[in-house]
Amino acid sequence: MQEGKWHKIVSSSDLELNVHLSSSAVMHSDDDNHLVLYGYALLDEKNADAQQVLSTYLESSSLSDFYSRLSGQFTLVIAKPDTTPVIITDQLATKPCYYFAQKQSLYVSDELRAIKSLPEVELTVSKQALYNYLYFHCIPAPTTIYQNVFKVEAGAMVSFSKTGEAHKTVAYSPEFANTLSDHNKAYQDCLNTVEKAVKKHAQGEVGAFLSGGLDSSTVSGMLAKVESKQAKTFSIGFEVAGYDETEYAMITAKHFDTDHKVLYLKPDAAAQEFVKVAQYFEEPFGNSSAMAAYFCAKFAKEDGVNVLLAGDGGDELFAGNERYAKQKVFELYFKMPKFLGETINVLFNNSLTRKIPGLKKVASYLAQARVTLPGRLQTYNFVNQLGVEAIYSADLLKEVDTNLPLQQLQQRYNECKSDDPVDAMLYLDWKFTLADNDLVKVSKMCELADVEVRYPLLDKSLIDFSCTIPAEVKLPGSELRDFYKKACKGFLADETLTKSKHGFGLPFGAWMKENETLKTLTFETLNSFKKRNIVKESLVEQALEAHNSVHTGYFGELIWIMVVLELWLQKEASDFVA
Repeated sequence: MQEGKWHKIVSSSDLELNVHLSSSAVMHSDDDNHLVLYGYALLDEKNADAQQVLSTYLESSSLSDFYSRLSGQFTLVIAKPDTTPVIITDQLATKPCYYFAQKQSLYVSDELRAIKSLPEVELTVSKQALYNYLYFHCIPAPTTIYQNVFKVEAGAMVSFSKTGEAHKTVAYSPEFANTLSDHNKAYQDCLNTVEKAVKKHAQGEVGAFLSGGLDSSTVSGMLAKVESKQAKTFSIGFEVAGYDETEYAMITAKHFDTDHKVLYLKPDAAAQEFVKVAQYFEEPFGNSSAMAAYFCAKFAKEDGVNVLLAGDGGDELFAGNERYAKQKVFELYFKMPKFLGETINVLFNNSLTRKIPGLKKVASYLAQARVTLPGRLQTYNFVNQLGVEAIYSADLLKEVDTNLPLQQLQQRYNECKSDDPVDAMLYLDWKFTLADNDLVKVSKMCELADVEVRYPLLDKSLIDFSCTIPAEVKLPGSELRDFYKKACKGFLADETLTKSKHGFGLPFGAWMKENETLKTLTFETLNSFKKRNIVKESLVEQALEAHNSVHTGYFGELIWIMVVLELWLQKEASDFVA
C-alpha cells in the first residue's frame, strides 16, 4: 500500500493532474500526451503496454471505438494538451480508481490511502457514506468513505472541467439479444469462450479457488484442461453444519484430477486475523466471506501460487441467483391490466387478509409486487426490515439523504439497454454486486495474501457473449442457470450441475457463540461503537439479543458489519463521532 510516488502533469487547461504511480501503475508520455495504466490491458485480445494503449486512444475516432477494442483488468488515466484529463475503467472496475479535486489540482490514485496521506489534503469521514455502508454493507461508487473523494464506477469514463468538476459517461453498456437461433452452437461457443478466457488469464504459478459450485468448478476444470501440468485448486472448509462444501469441491477435484488442498478454518485462527482483515480494506467493508477469501489465498500462497483464478461472475452473467427467478414472479403483477391489478390489490392486500393464514402470502406477494424494481430487491435489507429510525442516530439522519442508496441502484438499473427485468438485474449486479462488493472482497484479500487474482469469467469476451443469450434462455421459468448448465453438461460432473448454490460463506454468528476470543472482541468493539453515535444503542442491544435467541446467521451478519466498521474507524478515524 502507498508504494510509489506522485507525478505532476500540467496541461494547457490549467488543471494540474497529480497521478499516484503505485506498484501496479505504468506511465507513458508522448508529445505531451500522457497515459497511466493501472493493472493490465489487452487490445484486440492481445497484451498491450501503455504506449500501445495511448497510441490507440489517440488514433480512435470515438470512445466507443476505443473501448470496444479494450479488455483486461485496468484503469486508464489520460491527459492530452488540448483537453482536461479523463479516467476510464474496465467493465467491472476490477482495478479501483479514486479522485479528489482541490482548487486547481486533481489527484488520482488506485489507492485511497495515497490520497489521504497527502500533506496538503485533509479528509473528513462522510456521514452519507456511513449511512450507505450500513445499507449495502459496502460503499458503492461514486461515493467513498471521505467527503469530496470519489471512485470511478464500473465501465465508466470520467472527464473533468477546468475547475475539476467531474462528469461521468457510461463506457460499457452492451446490447442484449432477444432471440437465439442455434442453441447447440451457443452451448459450444460458451465453453470455447470460457476456455479461451481461462487460458488467457492462466499465466505464472497459477491456481484456482474451488468452492465446489458451478463457477469455481468451471474455472478449475478449464485450468486443468489448459495447464501443461496438474492444476492446483484450493478450498476452505468449516466444521459447522450448513457451511462446509468441501465434499463438492472434492467431486470437482477428482473429476478433473487437480492437485487439490483443503484448509479447515477454525474460529481461533479467524479471531487471530480478524482485526487485520477488517482494517486492511481502505473503506469499511462488511462482506463476512472476506475472511474465508483471505485464508484461502494465503493457503495458496504458502503452496507456491502467485496467481489465483476466481470464479466470480457466472451467476451474474447467466442468471444463477434465486432473486432473478423470484422477481420474475413479482413482475407478473405489472403485466396485468392496471385496473385488474388495482382491484386484486384492494381485495387481497388489506388489514383483514394479512391476518388470515390462507391469504397472508397473497397479501405479502401483492405488497412486494407493487414496489418496482430495483427497489423490490431491497425488501429484506436490514434498513428496510428494521426501519431507518430504529437503526440510525437522529444526529446522523439529519445530515444524510436516506433516498440516495436507492437512487444509486435506480441509476445503474436504468442504464441497461434492455426492457427485460432479468437483463436489467444482471446488469445492475455487474455494476454493483460485483464491482462494489464481491470483487473488492476477493481483490483486497488476495492483495493482503500477496497473490494476484484474475477473473476469467468476467473477461469482456464472456460478458459480451452472455449478452447474446436471451434472458428467457438463460432463465426459462424458474430454472436458474439453465443455459449454462446445459452448456456444461458432459464437462462438469453431474453432481456439480445439480447441487444447490452456496459459496465461501463464514459462520461468524455460530462462532461468536462458542469462541471466547471472538465473543470478547465483539462485545468490546460494539461497546466502543455505541459511542460513535452512528446507530442507536438500542440497535446494538437488539442485534446481540436476537443473535442469541432468534436467528444466529441473520443477526450475526448485522453484528459483523458493525464490528468491522468500528475496527476500521479505530485505525483510520479514531476520533470520529457522528
